[in-house]
Amino acid sequence: MPRPVTTLMPSPDSTNTGPPFFAPMRFRDAEGAARQVQAIYEGSSAFLRDMLQRFVAGEDVSRHVRACYPFVRVHTATVARADSRLAYGFVAGPGTYETTLTRPDLFADYYREQFRLLIDNHGVSIEVGTSRQPIPVHFSFAEHDHIEGTLSPAQRLLLRDCFDLPDLSAMDDGIANGTFEPGPGDPHPLALFTAPRVDYSLHRLHHYTGTMPEHFQNFVLFTNYQFYIDEFVRLGHELMAAPDGAGNEYIEFVEPGNIVTRRGGAPSDSAPTRLPQMPAYHLVREDRAGITMVNIGVGPANAKTITDHIAVLRPHAWIMLGHCAGLRNTQQLGDYVLAHGYVREDHVLDEDLPLWVPVPPLAEVQVALATAVADVTQFTGYELKRIMRTGTVASTDNRNWELLPHRTPMRRFSQSRAVALDMESATIAANGFRFRVPYGTLLCVSDKPLHGEIKLPGMANEFYRARVDQHLRIGMRAIDLLRQQRPDQLHSRKLRSFAEVAFQ
Repeated sequence: MPRPVTTLMPSPDSTNTGPPFFAPMRFRDAEGAARQVQAIYEGSSAFLRDMLQRFVAGEDVSRHVRACYPFVRVHTATVARADSRLAYGFVAGPGTYETTLTRPDLFADYYREQFRLLIDNHGVSIEVGTSRQPIPVHFSFAEHDHIEGTLSPAQRLLLRDCFDLPDLSAMDDGIANGTFEPGPGDPHPLALFTAPRVDYSLHRLHHYTGTMPEHFQNFVLFTNYQFYIDEFVRLGHELMAAPDGAGNEYIEFVEPGNIVTRRGGAPSDSAPTRLPQMPAYHLVREDRAGITMVNIGVGPANAKTITDHIAVLRPHAWIMLGHCAGLRNTQQLGDYVLAHGYVREDHVLDEDLPLWVPVPPLAEVQVALATAVADVTQFTGYELKRIMRTGTVASTDNRNWELLPHRTPMRRFSQSRAVALDMESATIAANGFRFRVPYGTLLCVSDKPLHGEIKLPGMANEFYRARVDQHLRIGMRAIDLLRQQRPDQLHSRKLRSFAEVAFQ
């Protein structure tokens, strides 16, 4: 393969200076394209970090410093493709498609797979080169770089003049929301997220969860109660202490503060001085098909925030495990609810995903959850109906919905056929639909306020002891079942729009 020609990057501004520019190069092999992306990104990032260090050291940076992301582009003149069964890996029709890329160290395997599918499905080469999308200097920082404290007030004022800062206009979710329209002559999008949008979320993930994006796994459990996290931590350390074999393929357990306990190693004594807003814990596998669990706390705002950011990692599935209010008199505390529909009164996604858009159940996830309940509880068939009900879950943003005039919520719940109510499940499912991430919900009835059964301290503690371990094991068993499926089965055509992007 010929080496790329390196020249100085042309710029619309004669005062601009930049790193070496890589002219677009065509590739018919995914590995070569991925290596080129890495070379461009590393060159641009290294240049920015070097110039920033000079700036912090007091060197006069009188000209604007700019480095840009790599891009990938594909052009096809036909609608034909090799495999029409796939839900991704192909473009919608004739035309030019393009996206910017970031963090090849984190997304290397993902990029190679997307490149390979484009090449194989369309029989064309792909182009890789330096884009014109600037890398915000904040996104070039290394993990432990914190320069703000070392800058003088005058340098802080100069930072925007000397470097590109994050530009929100390059980070919106118009592609995912189906509202983006390219201008005349502009390429169509190739991925849901641009490179700046991905970088923004990667930095937010670390802030909110206390762990690096590298630790996140391809299967994610969300919960709204710390009790589940306590049990997950106990199981994580138990798996790390277990001998090799016995089907245990987890190699690390990671806790907030990036505290890593390796298989066969002693648990770390260190711990963060305080937990982040939505702490994440990771049971890591070599193939990244392990389990990440996040305590999102209470409320739809947190649920939207964390799924907005985890979505850029392109997980294979996410599942909500939490508590809910049972709305039917026939339910008992501790019963399970498998959501097959959602009443969306959470309101946080109304502008991004209109309420008239249905959020359907996904058969692959539904079957895995129902099978997992049967496997763990040992109830099957008609007997399974004793402890699990499938039905509509209503999610509200009103934590004190019980204080509304009594007939108002009762009428809505009856008309919608709702069997349970919480504050997060509809948000997580709707954002899964929006971002094409397979989703599911299995809740546990913890109270029945419409029927006078509310959680009192003693009763709640007994309930938690009796159900949390079982509920968590059901969620983990469901992930075991989903893991046995191929990614192309999970990322099905049900979540595709009319003109879908190629990258799953």
